[in-house]
Amino acid sequence: MIRIATAQLDVIPGNIRENWNRIEKEIAWARSQGADMLVLPEMCLTGYLIGDLWDQNAFLRECESYNRRIASAARDLVIVWGSCAVDWEKTNDDGRPRKYNAAFAAQGGHFLFPENSSRPFTIKTLLPNYRCFDDRRYFTSLLQLAQEEGKSPKDLLSPFSLPLKEGTLRTGILLCEDSWDENYHFSPMEMLAAKGISLFLNLSASPFTLGKNDKRHRMLQGSLSRLHVPMIYVNRRGLENNGKTCYTYDGMTASYDRNGNLLAEARPYEDAHSLFSFSSEDRRPESVSPMVPCKEDMLLPALRYGVRKFLESIGQDRVVIGISGGIDSAVNAALYRSILPPDKVLLVNTPTRFNSELTRDLAEGLARNLGCAYHIIPIGHFIDETAESLEALPLMDGDIHLTGFMKENMQARDRSSRILAALSAAFGGIFTCNANKTELTIGYGTLYGDLAGALAATADLWKYQVYQLGRALNGWYGKEIIPEGIFTVKPSAELSENQDVTRGLGDPLIYEYHDFLLKSFVEPWQRNTPEEILGWYMEGTLEEHIGCTVKVNDLFPAPSDFIKDLEKWWHLFAGFAVAKRIQAPPLIAISRRPFGYDLRESQMAPYYTDRYLEMKERLLHGNETAKNAR
Repeated sequence: MIRIATAQLDVIPGNIRENWNRIEKEIAWARSQGADMLVLPEMCLTGYLIGDLWDQNAFLRECESYNRRIASAARDLVIVWGSCAVDWEKTNDDGRPRKYNAAFAAQGGHFLFPENSSRPFTIKTLLPNYRCFDDRRYFTSLLQLAQEEGKSPKDLLSPFSLPLKEGTLRTGILLCEDSWDENYHFSPMEMLAAKGISLFLNLSASPFTLGKNDKRHRMLQGSLSRLHVPMIYVNRRGLENNGKTCYTYDGMTASYDRNGNLLAEARPYEDAHSLFSFSSEDRRPESVSPMVPCKEDMLLPALRYGVRKFLESIGQDRVVIGISGGIDSAVNAALYRSILPPDKVLLVNTPTRFNSELTRDLAEGLARNLGCAYHIIPIGHFIDETAESLEALPLMDGDIHLTGFMKENMQARDRSSRILAALSAAFGGIFTCNANKTELTIGYGTLYGDLAGALAATADLWKYQVYQLGRALNGWYGKEIIPEGIFTVKPSAELSENQDVTRGLGDPLIYEYHDFLLKSFVEPWQRNTPEEILGWYMEGTLEEHIGCTVKVNDLFPAPSDFIKDLEKWWHLFAGFAVAKRIQAPPLIAISRRPFGYDLRESQMAPYYTDRYLEMKERLLHGNETAKNAR
């Protein structure tokens, strides 16, 4: 029976030395457990989404040096790990030294070579070039190398024969995407299985998104049941921040039998390592200690982990949060408080005459429940003084005049850029951005105002998910930390009389519908435009396609009303909201298409296709044209 230790390392991006220190501890742990083999994840020394750090030759040499350290440490233990391999004699397409996303194996202090290979590593075959992934910018794939050398990819893709106490174990070592082959013309898994292996090892650096693990289980069950080869999947933990989008890595190391059935799965974000037993006879990688597949909702664990890791990465442990008595700021306050002690969280309410007693009381109740310091700082006189200073300033073609809308934005900017920014500096921390994805999608937030802050933790959550997260947080605390009134009060910015929550007034969005309309612009793999939306509206299938439960015809009695609403939000989404998103703080990725480095955008004017314009004309004027023709 072979004992296989795995380590889902909490990898620190760009910090090779610290990652080596963590690997050393895992090597010691594996030895203490009597393991025959230790398997580490993809890019475990360097991190994965580290941008153009890959362009630094000194960094590459450092990586090579520590690859040799791992090999030297593999004395009485086989170690398998993912890292960067460099061929200094060749160049990538960009003229820089040739780099491979590679997997290594070592034993007895020496690198092991794949069968019939002249290189002491195997090369990642499938390089993802979508979403947040930019592998082809930095690395050369096995497919490209085979083409250069005039060979078939299957000639270069070989198993490792790993020498163990109980004999040789022939393994197919894969790197993350090599198992996500459904849209590629080449399947590394099929090629390796055909060469008679006993076990797949998948070394991954796979960022978390909601639903991704379920998809992986379905996909691997299909592949493994067809190939009849079991697998151990080893994913890393940690957080990587490319400047706009923060990705968490959940670990969730798992084993599958030869029919693709999930046998064991590590706790998300938690377990540092796992131990499996495996024999070539029954070919079932069983966990030595109980590992129960995860069934819980991952929304709250992912965000708590992401916020905590982000704060660690920037060396901050104090936050200032503006709370209004609304759901977004309440959820953010409860989220940060679930990570930080009460003396590290400062809550601030900054009312004007437009803020109701209802929301002020709700904000105060939330602060009391969280046990944090809480201050009320009225800002009405700031706004009045600023407006008075600006009003009637002379210009070449007239005088300055501030509209009500301008004064609304002044309130938002004074709250964030003036009060929260100053308080966070004095408090020795950061202040938060409490935006959600619905508002970010159409730019319903003030630039340099409520879109300011160090991190927009909930900006990848649609409004309905913010409410779900609030309920989950109350469940996590085990009591009603977020008052029930915050869940039921009308969402409102409370910046004018027209947003008075006591009269049922508030945001211009019908979230039960617009959440799903806007989501259809952003998240489907084949993203939708007004052309698809209007076509489904004409067919009467819009609700089914976008997933909302409200009846569109109840909201918009006439086609002209529907079209006016659709074009209003499309104009904002594809127009100035892009500029706002570009300047917004980084967010924590939760969905399959978060804004930032995942959904890449260019500032352009909104566009409508010919087909959309034809359908619009037919809807608005078709009946009238037909009547005139008669």
